[in-house]
Amino acid sequence: MASVFIIDDDERVRRALLRLFRSAGRDTEAFPSAREELARLPCGATGCVVLDVNMPDITGPQLRDLMAEKGIGLPIVFLTGHGDVATGVQAMKKGAVDFLTKPVDDERLLRAVEEAIARHAAGNAQRKAREAAVARLALLTERERQVLQRVVSGRLNKQIAADLQIALKTVKVHRSRVMEKMSCASVAELVRVCQLAGIDAPQ
Repeated sequence: MASVFIIDDDERVRRALLRLFRSAGRDTEAFPSAREELARLPCGATGCVVLDVNMPDITGPQLRDLMAEKGIGLPIVFLTGHGDVATGVQAMKKGAVDFLTKPVDDERLLRAVEEAIARHAAGNAQRKAREAAVARLALLTERERQVLQRVVSGRLNKQIAADLQIALKTVKVHRSRVMEKMSCASVAELVRVCQLAGIDAPQ
């Protein structure tokens, strides 16, 4: 289940946000400092971070950069007690889902968090699909990969045979094995899987 991670040095804010997100049915953890969050937050967690901008020691924007360095890809919703336009613009440029001013409207914050979680879930699904496509690709022999590249470029079996200087029957055998190993039932599906894996058709 997706979780919400709150980082805010104000205990009253942490308590209020914990109540809000838990009442919305979300697993929620709260941290009083960025340093504590970095030490405890699992890199593989799914969810989002609700992050105060102005904190002692490590600021919200600094934590965002540290998370990126550590490979923690959780989307961020920033909260600030002061409407700093420049900071907000920079945060959005670096991928923040929203930049909200305290006191924040509960419904607006909940919408921002749900959007962040939806983005993260979609990104995770895309990543897993890409990893699966790359794993399937690794099962192919060099010749099968050559045939695959030509199939997805729209080449006919006779043309592939001529390109690779092999028999038409051999092309058909390789093509069948490619479809089986890539778990694809059609060329259109094969093209989509190859795009996920970053395979380009030969020029």
